[in-house]
Amino acid sequence: MLDNTLSNQYAGKNVLITGGMGFIGSNLAIRLSKEGAKVTILDSLLANFGGNIFNIKPIESIVKINISDMRDIPSLQILVQNQDYIFHLAGQVSHGDSMRDPEQDLAVNCVSTINLVEACRQFNPNARLVYTSTRQVYGVPKTLPVTEEHAALPVDVNGINKLAAEYYHLLYDRTYGLRSVVLRLTNTYGPRQQIRNNRQGFIGIFFRQALRNEIIKIFGTGNQLRDFNYVDDVVEAILLSAITENCYGKIFNLGAPQNYSLLQFLDIFKDIFNINYEIIPFPEDKKIIDIGDYYGDYSRFTEMTGWQTKIDLAEGIEKTINFYKKHQQEYWA
Repeated sequence: MLDNTLSNQYAGKNVLITGGMGFIGSNLAIRLSKEGAKVTILDSLLANFGGNIFNIKPIESIVKINISDMRDIPSLQILVQNQDYIFHLAGQVSHGDSMRDPEQDLAVNCVSTINLVEACRQFNPNARLVYTSTRQVYGVPKTLPVTEEHAALPVDVNGINKLAAEYYHLLYDRTYGLRSVVLRLTNTYGPRQQIRNNRQGFIGIFFRQALRNEIIKIFGTGNQLRDFNYVDDVVEAILLSAITENCYGKIFNLGAPQNYSLLQFLDIFKDIFNINYEIIPFPEDKKIIDIGDYYGDYSRFTEMTGWQTKIDLAEGIEKTINFYKKHQQEYWA
C-alpha cells in the first residue's frame, strides 16, 4: 500500500501518461492528480481503442492534454522532455484485432514503443518508465501459477508485439541506463473500461451484456480459470513500481490471491446484478487464441514492493456496475 511517505514522492512531479484517456491510463491520471503530480496525458483517440474524453472528466481542468499519435516522432520528442515519470499504457489490446490486422498492431504496440524509448534516450535519459504488458505473452501455461520464468510463447500477434515492446524497454534500460519496469497485467476490470464493443476482453463484454439485459455468452465449458485485478489495485502497483529502485530492469507479474472459473465469476455477478447466461462452443477465431487456464504468481512483485490487492472480486464488480449504471450514455447505451 502506498503510505504517505511514498505517495508524497509524486507531489509536484512531472508525469506523462501515454494512453491516458484509456481505461487504466485515465484511472492512473486521476490518482496522480490527487497526489499532486503535474500530469500530461497523451492519447491518439483512435477509433475503438478505448480512449474516451469523459474518462478524465474529474480532472480535465487540471491536466495537460495532447491528442497525438506516438508514431509522430517530433511531437513525442517534445512531450518526453522534463518528465520525471513516464507511464506507457498506450497500445492495441485486442487479441482478435491483432490477428485481423497485424500490421496495425505492430505499428501501435512496437513502433510507438521504440519511438518512446528512443525519444527518452535522446531527450530525457533520466526519466523513469513503466510499461504495462500482458499475461498473454506466456501463451498456453505449461504450469500454474505462472511465474516470470515461464517461457514466453504467445498465441497471437498481440502477444508477440507486446513481448517485443517489453524487450525494447529492457534493452534501453540495460544498454543506455534508461530506467524501465515491465508489469505483466492479468484480467483488469473496473470503471472507465471500454465496454461498448468487444475489443477489451471478456469482462467488458460481460458487463455490457448484463447492463443491456442480454444473455451473457460463455465460450467453452465455463470452467476456465482466471485471476482478476480491480483497476485501483493495478494503479497502486504501477505507482509502487515506479518509485521502487530495485524494480528497474525487471519484469513482474500482477495477479490476485484467489482465482475463479468464469462460472464462479458469473455466480458472484448474479449475487449483485440480475443476469442470465448460456454456455456455447468456442467460435473458431477465438478458439485458436484461447490460452485455457491462467493465473499468475505475483510473489516477486509483492516481495519487492509490498503490494497486495485490496478490492476483492465481489466488491470490485459492485463498484464497477454502480459506475456504469450512473454513466449509461457515455459507456454502453
